[in-house]
Amino acid sequence: MLYIIPSALSTENINCIPQETIDIIKSLDIFYIEDLRTARRFLRKVDRTFDIDGSTFLMINEHTKEDINKASVFFKQGKNIGLLSDCGCPAVADPGKDLIEIAHKHNIEVKPLVGPNSILMALMASGFNGQSFSFEGYLPNKQPALNQRIAEVENKSKNERKTYLFIETPYRNNQLKEKLIEKLNPNTRLCIAANLTAPDELIISKTIKEWKNTTADFHKKPAVFVIFAG
Repeated sequence: MLYIIPSALSTENINCIPQETIDIIKSLDIFYIEDLRTARRFLRKVDRTFDIDGSTFLMINEHTKEDINKASVFFKQGKNIGLLSDCGCPAVADPGKDLIEIAHKHNIEVKPLVGPNSILMALMASGFNGQSFSFEGYLPNKQPALNQRIAEVENKSKNERKTYLFIETPYRNNQLKEKLIEKLNPNTRLCIAANLTAPDELIISKTIKEWKNTTADFHKKPAVFVIFAG
């Protein structure tokens, strides 16, 4: 079986991981991961006695096709595998789809586990249309592509009454916030949800007009940006 394991959004709040998911994690000894140090820290948070040294860790990214192909051998041996991302849900704005595809090709049961997802949590908290929405990943980080994409997304949101969500590298959050305030129409609504589940979680949802009088620092805080112009 391939277990798809959501990890904590904040290492300070492991309580967002359900006990059933924790029990399954503790039963595994083969993991596909993004970063060894982050994975080890998370597993020790789950269980301080977790047998790190007795477990097998393989990398999953665009440079590790060979490791991903090893999954076929594990599945043929009847092994269970855990797919673990650094933060949140694997294969949702994170690597993992190639491993999941291999499991399906081998008729291996794929089991997604319950855990936090920052994209859905931001949508839930925004107050925007949750019936029609689109996650756009990263916006362009260079001009004029960024301004063009902001205009396109706003027009689509207005015409289709659809919510649009995207993310940014945390150290560029404030720059993107200022650019959105500059380029979006005053009545368009913007929600920024940062450090979800952490003690300093910050969620602000306002019109652009209101944002112009709002002071908030999102520098180096993992955040989801949500806009609705409908």
